[in-house]
Amino acid sequence: MPTLVGMSLRDPWSDLLACLNLAPAAPAGPTDGRAVWTGVNQQLGYHRLFGGQLLAQTVRAAGLTVPGKSVKSLHVLFARPGDTAEPVRYEVERHHEGSTFASVSVTARQSHGAVATATVSLHVPEAGPDRQSTDPVPAVPGPERRVELEPIPWETRSTLDLDTVKTEEPEYAFWMRTPPADPALAQALTAYATDLTPIGTALRPFEAVTQHDAGTVFTSAVTAHSVWFHRAFRTDDAWLFVRQHSPLVAHGRCFGRGDVLAEDGSLVASFAQEALLRFTA
Repeated sequence: MPTLVGMSLRDPWSDLLACLNLAPAAPAGPTDGRAVWTGVNQQLGYHRLFGGQLLAQTVRAAGLTVPGKSVKSLHVLFARPGDTAEPVRYEVERHHEGSTFASVSVTARQSHGAVATATVSLHVPEAGPDRQSTDPVPAVPGPERRVELEPIPWETRSTLDLDTVKTEEPEYAFWMRTPPADPALAQALTAYATDLTPIGTALRPFEAVTQHDAGTVFTSAVTAHSVWFHRAFRTDDAWLFVRQHSPLVAHGRCFGRGDVLAEDGSLVASFAQEALLRFTA
């Protein structure tokens, strides 16, 4: 498990790493396959837990419960807002573990009930045919295109304005690269990042409406999020390109999907998100 020696929790990057350093409350037993982990919360000043934190910690809880395999996919339902003042308890139940595949369910729980539930599939990479069909990856923009996508605590760059007040296509893309990080955290860190911008992407076609209007012009909350991991990758040795599209806003909900590609064009992950998007007028 990554260590945090010498790191200060005042730094947002170290704060996130501390959240991924889950503590065992009840290791998986030899017969029932259950495990319980606890995770501290980010110090973001939000009134509720950031969904990206729950995604990242769910990835870690599953991976720690089934060592030797990596997460292939996770499908998370957000049941209720989480309390930032209370650590999260991750209850993992192992349903199946074979030589190459495993499946578990994860419940993120606090004293007021479950805040999220997840099904997670894990896999040992295998040899075989390797092909993909994706649009080309553009060149990494220069440092003048650096953008702040809080609460992502690492460098991000984009040639698009997520919060434009103009009417734009429901598409957004950004580049990201973390500080030096344990490769075992790559999936958790990437899952964390995929939660942030799908709602903002869905809002881009609406004139003069941005994410900053949450709570006044509209109410939003992520209800479900899925991530699929396709290849092994790192988050710190080269840039990752995250591009997404929101094909639908309807019935008080929005939907978006996207891909994560390495700088060399390799598709390493895909994701999809549904969220409440209820306009007040």
